[in-house]
Amino acid sequence: MKVIADLSIVPLGVGVSLSRYVAAVEKVLRESGLNATLHANGTNVEGEWDDVCAALKRCHEVLHKMGAPRVSTNLRWSTRVDRDQTLDGKIAAVEKWLKQDESS
Repeated sequence: MKVIADLSIVPLGVGVSLSRYVAAVEKVLRESGLNATLHANGTNVEGEWDDVCAALKRCHEVLHKMGAPRVSTNLRWSTRVDRDQTLDGKIAAVEKWLKQDESS
């Protein structure tokens, strides 16, 4: 089953600057072959359910290997079975409505 996930992975116990850890997570997601889009407070990921889960597990493993004693992940899932959904498609649907509002 295909899934779109919005996730925030936070290493705990490593100080206040997290960009090095965020970069490590992004590297894992990019190497996984999943469609991943970094945003200011997390990452959107699109792919098959099992592939996304495996990548998230790998993210935790990498952060622990980097010295994080704890890792906390907030995750929101979205699935559809009536049609394919993509990150780009979801954004395009909203943009379509915004354009209609502008022309009114």
